[in-house]
Amino acid sequence: MGSQSQLPKNDTTATSTAFKLDPAQIIDLLPCYISIQDRDFHILFANRQFQSDFGDAIGKLCHAVYKGSRTVCPGCPVQNTFRDKRAHVKEETVQLANGKICQILIQTSPILGDDGEVAAVIEMSTNITEIKKSQKELKTLGQSITLLSHGIKNILEGLEGGAYVVDEGFKDDDLPLARKGWNIVNKNVIEITDVVKNILYSSKNRPLKYEAASPGRLVKDSIDLFKEKAAGLNIQLKTQIAPRLPEAQVDIASVRRMLNNLIWNGLQACLNDKNKKNHTVTVKTDRYDDDHFYFEITDNGIGMDQATRRNIFEEFFSTKGSAGTGLGLAVVEKVVNKHGGRIEVNSTPGKGSRFTIIFKF
Repeated sequence: MGSQSQLPKNDTTATSTAFKLDPAQIIDLLPCYISIQDRDFHILFANRQFQSDFGDAIGKLCHAVYKGSRTVCPGCPVQNTFRDKRAHVKEETVQLANGKICQILIQTSPILGDDGEVAAVIEMSTNITEIKKSQKELKTLGQSITLLSHGIKNILEGLEGGAYVVDEGFKDDDLPLARKGWNIVNKNVIEITDVVKNILYSSKNRPLKYEAASPGRLVKDSIDLFKEKAAGLNIQLKTQIAPRLPEAQVDIASVRRMLNNLIWNGLQACLNDKNKKNHTVTVKTDRYDDDHFYFEITDNGIGMDQATRRNIFEEFFSTKGSAGTGLGLAVVEKVVNKHGGRIEVNSTPGKGSRFTIIFKF
């Protein structure tokens, strides 16, 4: 018979020699923060990861190390463990030694003395900043899909309604009715085109293609797109273009998208204002200083309160409910930032809004 292969015998001596580590060394190898604290929240021990991210913490107060605070954090899990001898879990926002803010998940466990009382508390924490960021992104994605679905659904229903009116007009040989239906179709085609372009711009991170362009020409091109639409909404669309304004180096396509979004935003603000009879959107461009120029879009529409102003550039934030996608002003901010520009917003509820974008020539 052929010879059988034999498994090597366990060499426990070699294994124990190769991996002989004391508990402190093992704790130092763990990719999390571990500390031991006394009843006054002084840090008695901290592992290597803790001291690497928070600095020399031995002997210091936990809340001073985590937050630079003189007082115990509300709902402190260490304090709760001293109080009831139980393990506790809590999420907390802290500041690392390098100034970076992060979120950690804290778990505590009691260390009992010979008398059965809590002598110290061991705290184990994990940096969950990236996990929380991913959770937020997934939540935002879900909200965005819902908003976009509602917005596109409304536009498609408008297209369907317009097509029906056109069809009825042709059936009855009623040209005015057919024209009315076509205007509805045309309006919704423009809106869905705008939505798709904003989605594409928001999702792509293409490099800017700088070209010489006249700020006044850019304003005129955008105004021409909205003249008929504004007239149909009974809103005046005005321009104020400074003469002899030098050309600027900009990405023409993205600046046009920015201006279109701001003009449309102004028209919608006027459309939503039911307290005034006459509405106006004014687009202005002029020199800001020797090195900069600006675009200014002003409307006398519904205006915004402070809470709304804080959120208007967030993706998928919309004050229009299912009628908006929340991408228009987010795209505006993206264009401004990529050009190294600045955007200023002034708004008063019931009076209107002014958006000022400042670019270098």
